[in-house]
Amino acid sequence: MKRITTLAAFLMLLLSARGQDIQSCRNATLSFFSSAPLEDIDAKTTQGVSAVNLKTGAVYFKVQMSTFQFKKKLMQEHFNENYIESDKYPFAEFKGKVTALPDLTKDGVYPVTVEGNLTLHGVSKTYREKGTLTVKGGNVSAASKFSVRVADHNIKIPTLVVKNIAEVVEVTVAADYQPVNP
Repeated sequence: MKRITTLAAFLMLLLSARGQDIQSCRNATLSFFSSAPLEDIDAKTTQGVSAVNLKTGAVYFKVQMSTFQFKKKLMQEHFNENYIESDKYPFAEFKGKVTALPDLTKDGVYPVTVEGNLTLHGVSKTYREKGTLTVKGGNVSAASKFSVRVADHNIKIPTLVVKNIAEVVEVTVAADYQPVNP
């Protein structure tokens, strides 16, 4: 329920647009992959929320960190307790904007650049990343893959496990948006 409330609050912030200009996604997929000398780590969640303003290009993503699922239960515990500290920093959030918004009234696949702030582990950092917006039948989907340096977000990797966890993690996001009813 908290996830929906957060999305609703953000949608209220997009007052500059009429209802049909805003599309939301309540099951955005977010995943990450870490390749290190001793093991690869990957995790995925389909519980992210997102919204996009089709007129202004404003983009928002939020995910509860404890919803990421790992292949190994122990990795999931270490991720939440030791590295990301999900009790202290329960959410990751991105607020940004498509820098050169294409005409989203026409079906097509549009390469875009999104710039904004990612807040992760209590640290906010500006990112400028490539992605795609796909329009089909008036609905928009978004996809992006980018790298996050864990040290940039004050995530500490103990020396004992430095060969198990990469310093740079590849993050993938995808969202299929639906119009928000005014």
